[in-house]
Amino acid sequence: MPSPVRVLGFAGSLRKASFNRGLLRAAADVVPDGMSLEVFDLAPIPLYNGDVEAEGRPEPVTEFREAIRAADALLIACPEYNYSIPGVLKNAIDWASRGAHQPFAGKPVAFMGAGGGLGTARSQYHLRQVCVFLDLHPLNKPEVFVPQASQKFDADGNLTDETVPPRIAKLLTALGDWTRRLRGE
Repeated sequence: MPSPVRVLGFAGSLRKASFNRGLLRAAADVVPDGMSLEVFDLAPIPLYNGDVEAEGRPEPVTEFREAIRAADALLIACPEYNYSIPGVLKNAIDWASRGAHQPFAGKPVAFMGAGGGLGTARSQYHLRQVCVFLDLHPLNKPEVFVPQASQKFDADGNLTDETVPPRIAKLLTALGDWTRRLRGE
């Protein structure tokens, strides 16, 4: 029996009805046996400011770091803004990686994203570059890009395209396998 894998998911968007938050909700519906998915909301994390950091780490940042540390793997739903990582996501990553014992080191991570014509291929590529510094271990395949997202989600940000959940399920299964492999199981 494979050991359980706890996944922490978060979306680089603050909009309640965002497509990428919708992808995380869809992921929660297809989590394979032996895995769990906790979703963390990045909205309470303030903009990074060294003066604020000097006064002490804000509680939402501490909570995010602890959630990362407690997870076995990460699932990032990454939008694409101006061909790159959205500021919300980069800000949260920057805050969480500050200081001693940054929690990303050695964690397996998978990406998915919903966006325009290419889905979120460019932002996911940039996110992979950030992973090098963070010492994250990205899952290479399968990749989940949801292009033309405005046609695949309803007004509340719920996924309506039935072809996507099986792809997310495959991504989660591969992430579970990758996590166990990195743990030496």
